[in-house]
Order: sequence, then structure tokens, then C-alpha cells
Amino acid sequence: MAVVRVWRHHDTDHPGLIGDAFVIRGYELQVELIDTKNGPTSFEGVDVLLVLGSSASVYDHAAQQAWLTNEMTVLGEAIEQGIPVLGICFGSQMLCQHFGGRVERAPEGEVGWFEIEPIAGTGITSGPWFQYHFDHCVLPASATVVAANPRAVQAFTLGRHVGVQFHPEVDASQLTDWFLDDEAARNGTIDAAAHIAEATANHERLVRDADELVAWFLHRLQS
Repeated sequence: MAVVRVWRHHDTDHPGLIGDAFVIRGYELQVELIDTKNGPTSFEGVDVLLVLGSSASVYDHAAQQAWLTNEMTVLGEAIEQGIPVLGICFGSQMLCQHFGGRVERAPEGEVGWFEIEPIAGTGITSGPWFQYHFDHCVLPASATVVAANPRAVQAFTLGRHVGVQFHPEVDASQLTDWFLDDEAARNGTIDAAAHIAEATANHERLVRDADELVAWFLHRLQS
């Protein structure tokens, strides 16, 4: 059975709808929590690496010292071994930085549901997709932008690897878990109930959009 190694950075994160799309295609998910106590393990038998989001920034010096430098090193080892990477939000920013791009504080962050403009022929729909980021990628010359909006590059390819700034994995359940642990949601700065309600109302579309993204990601590996 083919294996997707999943790196998550918080207890409330899981591969969600993206993980489901891999599973229905016969993949086994191996989920690892990466933090100050737990680092990545061997890639033996791993076919795909899925890197999820984080509240940290790739340029965060404290995170670099605590765990991120090691994770970036191991990401490079996976890429050297030919393992294709699908990076989501923070995961996409790790990809960007590894290949020589930069990650910077965005002039305007995104929290909520936003439409994007994908290039025709990709497996990425216009959404709206859930976004939760305050950084953005300044891509290396080797990257190809496949989706964007006025605020940020939203998806790109680097060879066999794909990075997306938005969160295709989330559904109402995962958003609920996120917001329970989110100070901005607790103090009312973020309208958590509205975002969860939109995920609930559009669940079938979110499942379909996540499935199309994974299908496109895997199709690229065969071409």
C-alpha cells in the first residue's frame, strides 16, 4: 500500500478532506506531530509527504531553534530522495524557502473564505477556500504560479512538488477544533460561527474541491 507521511504541528490539525482524498485512492496515512519533543522519522516506504499548517512563521527565530531548522533539513532530505511534497499554508512556505524563495509578513493577511484565480487545466478550483495566514511567499524563479488572488500567491508548483496557501483540508469539524483553541475567535475578533456555518453549508463542495486537488497532484506525478 502506498503511504502518505503527514506532518502536523498542532494537536488540532489533521489531514482532513485532503487525507480522505488520498485514502479513497488506496493510500495509508502516517501522521506525525512535529514539535519541540517530536521530530520527523525515517522516510522508508513513504511515497508522498503532506506538510500541514502551523501558527509559527518559517522566519521565526524561536521556532527555528526549537524544531523548525531540523524539520527544514529533513524536508530537504525527503526532496533529495525524490519524495513529492504537498505543502499546505506553512507547508507551502517551507517549500518556497527550501527552493530559495522568501517568506515575508503579508501586507494584508487573510482569515476566512476567499476566492482565488486558478490557471485553467489545474485541479484547483476558484473556491472559496478557507484561509488563515499573515505571511506570504515570494517565490523563487524556478516556481510556477498556478493560482493567486490580489493578496497572495495561492498555489504554485516546483517540479513535482505543490504548495497551496489556502486550507483545502478543513471542514466544519476541524474549524471548530481550531477556533476552540484560538484567542481571536474567543474574544470575537474572528466570527468563528460564521466560518463554521459556511463550511457546513458547503461541505459537499469542499469534499469535491479537495478531491480534485489531490487527483491533480497525483496525476502530475505520472506525467
